[in-house]
Amino acid sequence: MDSIDLKNPTLYINRELSLLEFNRRVIEQAKDESLPLLERLKFLCIASTNLDEFFEIRVAGLKQQIKYGSVQTGADNLLPSEVLAKISDAAHQLVKEQYDVWNEMIIPALTKDKIRLLRRTQWKPMVSRWVQRYFNAEVLPILSPIGLDPAHPFPRVLNKNLYFIISLEGKDAFGRDSGLAIVQAPRSLPRVVQIPANHSSGNHDFVLLSSIIHAHVKDLFPGMNVLGCYQFKVTRDSDLLIDDEEVDDLLRALEGELPSRRFSNAVRLEVADNCPDHLSDFLLQKFELQQNDLYRVSGPVNLGRLLAICDLVDRPELKFAGFTSNIPNRLLKNANIFEALHNGDILLHHPFQSFAPVIDFLRQAASDPNVLSIKQTLYRTGADSAIVEALKDAARSGKEVTVVIELRARFDEEANIELANELQKVGAHVVYGVVGYKTHAKMILVVRRENRTLRRYVHLGTGNYHARTARLYTDYGLLTCDKAIGEDVNRLFLQLTGLGRAGKLKKLLQSPFTLHKGILTYIEGEIKAANEGRKAWIIAKMNALVDPEIIMALYRASQAGVKIDLIIRGICCLRPGIKDVSENIQVRSIVGRFLEHTRVYYFHNGGEELVFCSSADWMTRNLHYRVEVCFPIEEKRTSDSVIAYGLLSYLADNTQAWVLQSDGSYKRAKAGALKPRSAQLHILEHYCDLPH
Repeated sequence: MDSIDLKNPTLYINRELSLLEFNRRVIEQAKDESLPLLERLKFLCIASTNLDEFFEIRVAGLKQQIKYGSVQTGADNLLPSEVLAKISDAAHQLVKEQYDVWNEMIIPALTKDKIRLLRRTQWKPMVSRWVQRYFNAEVLPILSPIGLDPAHPFPRVLNKNLYFIISLEGKDAFGRDSGLAIVQAPRSLPRVVQIPANHSSGNHDFVLLSSIIHAHVKDLFPGMNVLGCYQFKVTRDSDLLIDDEEVDDLLRALEGELPSRRFSNAVRLEVADNCPDHLSDFLLQKFELQQNDLYRVSGPVNLGRLLAICDLVDRPELKFAGFTSNIPNRLLKNANIFEALHNGDILLHHPFQSFAPVIDFLRQAASDPNVLSIKQTLYRTGADSAIVEALKDAARSGKEVTVVIELRARFDEEANIELANELQKVGAHVVYGVVGYKTHAKMILVVRRENRTLRRYVHLGTGNYHARTARLYTDYGLLTCDKAIGEDVNRLFLQLTGLGRAGKLKKLLQSPFTLHKGILTYIEGEIKAANEGRKAWIIAKMNALVDPEIIMALYRASQAGVKIDLIIRGICCLRPGIKDVSENIQVRSIVGRFLEHTRVYYFHNGGEELVFCSSADWMTRNLHYRVEVCFPIEEKRTSDSVIAYGLLSYLADNTQAWVLQSDGSYKRAKAGALKPRSAQLHILEHYCDLPH
């Protein structure tokens, strides 16, 4: 086995292709007829928005590398140009599959359930008259058609916005006959418009804004003949490039860069499938794109906007059953979180357990006269955040409030800039972490005077301080007043807000200093146990596994006989099941009602089981170029809970699990003769009272 080269590129799956495979699994959820119909529509919309972001960030990055002549390769040894070619093949297949599902499965199923998305050919006279009035009153006044001629050059097209290219015949009042015009669909109007019940034959009849504009486009060009009207959408590079060494004020630099995101380099063009070649070629030329950047779609060019239907249709039977998140018994018996923590740690498993205790923790800290200071990291928070309001209240009441805001949280930059300004106005100290390292750690530190001593209370999490996503993402949060953890978190905040060398931590592992090395050390411990003939087992759950050093260490562990179970939602660059390399490794992905977001690491450790939760995936960027925190779950009752419900439940899943094959594809797990088992449903049943 020693002769096998574990750096061999064939042992590694390309990260971009692995991410596209995740999107394929999301589309499969839209096909699953055992799921409620509107949830299937949501999965299809999520797949569309995922693909948008993939092009905005990943494809854009590859195009930049090619532009500057980069020949840098990853562990798979594929050149950027080779990866881009493979992406094009896979993405075109995915887009076709998305629209096949939309046209052949979702639309017929919606119609069967009396939810109709009416095409223009299906409009009855009453509907047509209502649409005409809507167009005249709501749409026409804000449309600005642009005829293309020397005085009207091709307009700047916004990222991901809906547009139409119009083919015209005839001359206008000024004698112009360029034959082409561009119309932008107003961003202020909904893409899905509900027809009032008294103007249609059902309570849930809808038309698309694109259909409304298409039906009345001739009204925009009086006296001219409209030969054709075709939707299109451009996806642009949305990665913000800030030169950390040249910036003296990160907030001002980002404020200057954000507007350019809407008009940066194009990376993809989507057009209606009936768009003539000469018009699609014209658009490709205008956006400086190639034929393989063109995606012809049989339906709306932005499926993600159809998510609005789920909000507009109040049909509980077509959605997942509601549930009430659990509150831990200790907090029900004693609402004072500080007192409750004197009796031991409190571990929260969201969304099965409520996010409310985290908000209450901050609210109580803000109003408690014995609390002297609050420090917190914020990556994503959401609008009208109760967390932010509690921090503001604490600052207004004179407490020392320090907030580390990561301004470069992708697609939340603008919201985080506004948040920073709001907090500074009420007297909070706001810093932006460490230049060159995103602060991705999730931490709250509260210092409270108790008698003659100061005591630290801490919250550490695997997910963001965002109340809405806490209902949609699975995450762990630990509330503790453990002295050593409190001291460690205090040191971390000193690193983030001040200057100085990284001090040694007692219990926490952190990126970029000790987490990567710590993981490798624990893997080596399991290898040693296996070599000595003892039981050795690693279970790790995360969103992505990319780091080549960790993958090589796992390969060596497998070769030594360590049992390795990986639960990886998205990207996995490791190939399981390869003879003499990874035969002892199984990789599974769970795609279900909730977005799997917990990061949990388990090491058998000779029977003295070690359980960690973390903000970090096993990706090179997280382990070397971000500030991340990994924290131990030490109390046996809480670590047993994490093992049982955070890991083993997922290994037993045979309905929502997908098993990675050595060729990079995934096969859905089947129950067979076994009882069907869904990890997420099992955990819901454990924590929550579900309707029967």
